[in-house]
Amino acid sequence: MTPERAEHSTELRVLWRRPRCLFRSAATGLIVVGLTAFIGMQAQARDERAWIGTWMASPQPLWEADFPLPTNVPFTIWDQTVRMVARVSLGGRQVRATLCNEYGTRPLRIGDAQIALARGGGATVSGSQRQLTFGGKTTASIPPGAKVISDPVDLEIASLTDVAISLYLPEPNALSTFHWDGRQTAYIGAGNQVSADAIRDATTFDARVFLSEILVSATDEARTVVTVGDSITDGNGSTPNTNSRWPDFLAERLASRNVAVLNAGISGARLLQNRMGDNALARFERDVLSQPGMKTVIVLLGINDISWPGSVFAPDVPKARAEDLIGAYRQLIAWAKIHRVRIIGATLTPFEGALEGTPIKGYFSSEKDRIRQDVNAWIRTSGEFDAVIDFDRVTQDPRRPGQLLSEYDSGDRLHPGDDGYRAMAEAIDLPTLLGAP
Repeated sequence: MTPERAEHSTELRVLWRRPRCLFRSAATGLIVVGLTAFIGMQAQARDERAWIGTWMASPQPLWEADFPLPTNVPFTIWDQTVRMVARVSLGGRQVRATLCNEYGTRPLRIGDAQIALARGGGATVSGSQRQLTFGGKTTASIPPGAKVISDPVDLEIASLTDVAISLYLPEPNALSTFHWDGRQTAYIGAGNQVSADAIRDATTFDARVFLSEILVSATDEARTVVTVGDSITDGNGSTPNTNSRWPDFLAERLASRNVAVLNAGISGARLLQNRMGDNALARFERDVLSQPGMKTVIVLLGINDISWPGSVFAPDVPKARAEDLIGAYRQLIAWAKIHRVRIIGATLTPFEGALEGTPIKGYFSSEKDRIRQDVNAWIRTSGEFDAVIDFDRVTQDPRRPGQLLSEYDSGDRLHPGDDGYRAMAEAIDLPTLLGAP
């Protein structure tokens, strides 16, 4: 080879090696970037799996003034602090809160917010107060129809522990989004008192306002059971401030199994129509299927569809038909199976003589009870639910099956009391509930 050709050959080899080096460098960079992205996605996935709902209150819109039940909440909150107490089902080392403006017509401004361990009477445990932030900011503006979730905060919370969430609302805010039957005292006072040990000069009510959910960090194995229903799931008739709803008693049974229980009950809720809240088909995805770690949903709904028509609640609504309720159940079952969620049907509890002697006339009739029995027969025998909880037989008087057992009756012949709710929760077979072998 001539010197010229040798020089040229060397040059060619060098030119070839350089692109290879460049290629290797680029490939290495791509591999590093790819691994970084993959690791980031894995970390994000782990973070998403690590959060689980531990408490909820399904949002409701305010109803019209012609409805026979009062809302019992202030018309507006302006330059005031609201403190609400909630008992979590599962604990964790970090916590987040979800605030909701679902039925608002204007942005909801949160001027300040904190979470703390509660110690009774609306007071908080000293040193447990934690600032809630939203994207790093201590304020938030929630558009109409939207909700926001707070950033994670470090706070060690044991299972079945009460926490207090305090919200300061600096601007006039109509209470367009609330949860009526809170069964828990809430406190409201002038100015920004989110960091106060107790709200000064507080007035009280027992609804939830703008607070829809609390989440905690949890292990990947943690799972959720959601109970979707009406006032019997919401706990009407139970003793306020004692967490004596049947989902509360179920949460006590499941906490040691690393299972959270979320109560998606709304007093007055119906399968097919709106009034005191959206119908079940409208809210099933929002309240049930969207929950992380979903394992099982229990459906106890239909008594208001049957009993409201012809009463002061719905005087002009045609009477319900069993086939219409069954069609709604089938829709819920279909959606649950698409999302691989176990769905349990619960029979409708007795209501003979319900609300007699009150202004709510026409709630019960023998014809309505026959519809309830037809629906219950389908729930028991159709095999379309993954399993059945027979709350009807748990709570009925054996001598008169159309009535609640007197020991379980809260006094209105419709809603169980504390003992009745405990009996309902204790009658649930846990392996069947969770689909365990």
